[in-house]
Amino acid sequence: MTNQSQGIQQLLAAEKIAADKVGEARKRKTRRLKQAKDEATEEIEKYRLERERQFKDFELQHVGSREGVANRIDKDAKQKLEEMNRALASNKEAVIKDVLRLVYDIEPKLHKNYRQ
Repeated sequence: MTNQSQGIQQLLAAEKIAADKVGEARKRKTRRLKQAKDEATEEIEKYRLERERQFKDFELQHVGSREGVANRIDKDAKQKLEEMNRALASNKEAVIKDVLRLVYDIEPKLHKNYRQ
């Protein structure tokens, strides 16, 4: 009987040791996954910063600064407004005369569908 209880005790001890090893392996796996996730996040952030820097360099080389673009847009808008004002000034009198002529020079006619 003692042999049997001693064998059971050995089995229980072996089971406890195995459970401890499995628990430790799970903890190591969890730590490693967390570490890998942290490393990947750090690598992604470095890559994102590098791409942003490259984009800004490209933008400065090909487009110019935002202020330069805004100044160019303002300049173009002012130029177009000046052209429109010049066109208005040169055509204003002629348009007013045409509108007044159409309003004042009415030729009364009977409608084509009117029957006497």
